Amino acid sequence: MINLNKKFIAAIFLASLTFSIGCNEILDEQPRGIYTPEDFTTERGISQGVTSLYRQMRTLYGNGYWLNANMTGTDEATWAQSADGNFRDLDMTGAAGSINSSTFPTSMVWGSVFPSINTANGIIQNGSGAGIPESLISEARFFRSFYYFLLVQTYGGVPLDLGSGELAFNIDPKTTSERNTVTEVYTKAIFPDLIKAIDNLPANARVKGGVTKNVARLYLSKAYLTYAWWLQNPNSIPTYPETPRTDPDGHNAQWYFQKAYDIALEGISNPGNYALQPTYYDLHRGSNDRNSECMLYADHTEASEYFNEGVIQASYGDGWSPNNFAAWMLTWNYTNIRSSSSSTSWTSVSPVQRAATQDLGRPWTRMAPTIQVIKNTFADKTNDSRYDVTFVTTYRGNWNKEGTGLTNVATLYNANSLPVHPGDAILTFLNDDSQLPSYGSGGGQSNIGAGTLPGRADWVVAPNGINRIVYPGIWKIGTYRTDNGNGLGYPNPSLTRPFVAAKFSEFYFLAAEAAVKGASGSLSARDLINVIRARAGKWVWSVNGNIAKVQDNSAAMTAATPSTITLDYILDERSREYFGEGYRWYDLVRTQTWGQKAASYSIGGVNYGDHTPQTVNRSIQNYHYLRPIPRDQLDRMEVSAEIKAKYQNPGYN
Repeated sequence: MINLNKKFIAAIFLASLTFSIGCNEILDEQPRGIYTPEDFTTERGISQGVTSLYRQMRTLYGNGYWLNANMTGTDEATWAQSADGNFRDLDMTGAAGSINSSTFPTSMVWGSVFPSINTANGIIQNGSGAGIPESLISEARFFRSFYYFLLVQTYGGVPLDLGSGELAFNIDPKTTSERNTVTEVYTKAIFPDLIKAIDNLPANARVKGGVTKNVARLYLSKAYLTYAWWLQNPNSIPTYPETPRTDPDGHNAQWYFQKAYDIALEGISNPGNYALQPTYYDLHRGSNDRNSECMLYADHTEASEYFNEGVIQASYGDGWSPNNFAAWMLTWNYTNIRSSSSSTSWTSVSPVQRAATQDLGRPWTRMAPTIQVIKNTFADKTNDSRYDVTFVTTYRGNWNKEGTGLTNVATLYNANSLPVHPGDAILTFLNDDSQLPSYGSGGGQSNIGAGTLPGRADWVVAPNGINRIVYPGIWKIGTYRTDNGNGLGYPNPSLTRPFVAAKFSEFYFLAAEAAVKGASGSLSARDLINVIRARAGKWVWSVNGNIAKVQDNSAAMTAATPSTITLDYILDERSREYFGEGYRWYDLVRTQTWGQKAASYSIGGVNYGDHTPQTVNRSIQNYHYLRPIPRDQLDRMEVSAEIKAKYQNPGYN
C-alpha cells in the first residue's frame, strides 16, 4: 500500500496558485484544497492537477532536511554544533547515529512523491478524453518520470502499481504493495515518459519555470547515465528487489552511456531559451534569480504570501515545507561575534546582526563543510570564482542599521583593539594556512574563539581552525530580499527565492561523465569540462571582498585542466559547481564512489576555541547505497511480518 487517501488522491493543499513574474504567468490556476477522482474528468481539474505537480517540488527542494539527506555523510558536509539526530544519523559515523527505517530524512522522497505520481497517472490516463492537449499531458509525463527517478535512485525498485494496475490512476487504496525491479521502473516508466515528453513538450516553456523539451532531455540523459552505471555495477553494489542486471531490450551499459552523451549534446545544441550565465556570480546572485541557466525550480516569491505558502514579513518563519529554508542549515550563528564599543576597555557589542541579506540570514548551525572541502575541493581560490560565490568567508559590520540600537555609533573596536566601521570586515576565514592566527583560549574577546594576526582589525580563522560551531557559511543559496529598507529586513521568515533543481550547466557534466565511461562524439570530456571551468574563471564581483573585480582567468583555468579527465576529476568539479545544492549523495551513489570519497573527514570540535582538527572515520557499507523503506510504509501494510521483511531493503531489518 502506498499512502493515498481517497479524498486526497490528487490533493496537495493550496496546490494551484496564481502569480506572475515578467511576461509569463506562473501556473495560472484557481486554488483548490481537495481534488477528487471526478476532477480528473474535466479540463479544469486536470489543468489544476498539472499545477500541483510543480508545487509538489516544494516538499523537497528548499527543505533543509532534504538538503541534509543529500549532503551530510558525503565528502561535502558533516553535522554542526546544533544538529539533532536528523543530521547526526546521516553522518554515518556510528557513534553520532545511524540510519534505519525510522530515520526521517531518508524517508522524505518516499513519503512525499507518490500522491504526485498518482496525480500524474490520472492526468495521463484521462487527459485526452477531457480535451487536454498532449503537450500539457506531457508535463505530467515528465513529472511522473521525475519522481520515479528520485525513487529508484534512493530506494531501488519501487511500486509501479499503486492499487489499480501498473501506471494506472488509483482511486482505491490497498493494504498491500509489491515493488517492481529497478529495470522495470526505468524501462516501463522513466524512459518511455521522458521520450514522449521530449517529443511533445514545447521548446519554450508554457509558463515561467515550466518544463520543456530540454528539461526532459536533461533528465533523460541523467537517467540513461544512472541506469548505465547500474547495469555495469563496477563495485558490486547490491540491488533490490534482486534481479539480473540485464536490459530487457538487450542493450548493454555502454549503449546507455552513449545515449546519455548523445542526448546531453542534443540539449547543448538545441538550448531553446536556456544558456549558461556569463559568470558564476551572475548565476547565483539573488537579483538574477530565475535566469536562463535555471531549468527547473521550486518557486517562491517575496510579493505574495498566498503564492509563497508562508509568511513573508514576520519575526519568525516555519522551518518546514513548502517553505524554502535550506540555507539556514549551513549558516552558523555569526551574531555571537563580539566587538567593543570602547577603545580603552572591552565592552562587548554585537557588530554583525542577523539580517535578510544573501550573506547572512537565519542561522541554524546544523551542517558544516569539512576542512577538506575548504582546502582541497576549493583549492584554487585565486583563479576560480566558485569558492568566493559559494561561501561567506567575510562577515562585515552592520550594527548601524535601523533597529539595532547602535545606529549612531560610527566606530567599534575589534581585533587588536583596532577600529572598525560599518561595512568593514569583522571576521575573515583565511584562504590558507600560511599564517597561523593567535587564537588564545576559549571564546576569547571575539566570543567565538577566533584568532588575530598582527596589524589586522578583523578576527581570523584559518582553514585548519574550522570547527563544528564556526565555519564559512553559505552564500549562493542564501537569503535575498528587496524590502529591507534601511534596516535589517526580515531575516527569520522562510526564503522568498526559488530553489533550483536543474541547470543547463549539467548537460556538460553528464556528457563529460559519459565520455569518461567510453562514449564518443564531437566533444571530449576535457572540452566539455573546460566550458564550465572557463566560466568559473570569469569574475565581475568579489562577494567576500564586497567590491567589483573584473578579471578573466579562464585561460588559466582551462590550462590547469588535466589532459586526461578522470571520474574523480569530474566528481571534484561537480562538487565545486554544485556544493550546497543537494546533488552530492546522488552523484556518489550513481558512480558507486560514496564509500571511497566520504570514508573520512576532518573538522574541529563543537566548542568555541576548538581549533585542533579531528579525523573522523565513517562506516559506509554497500547496503547503505539504498535508503531504507520507511517504517510508516511497512506499518501501513496489512501483510505478514515475513512479507514486510522481504519488502524492506537488505541491511535495515
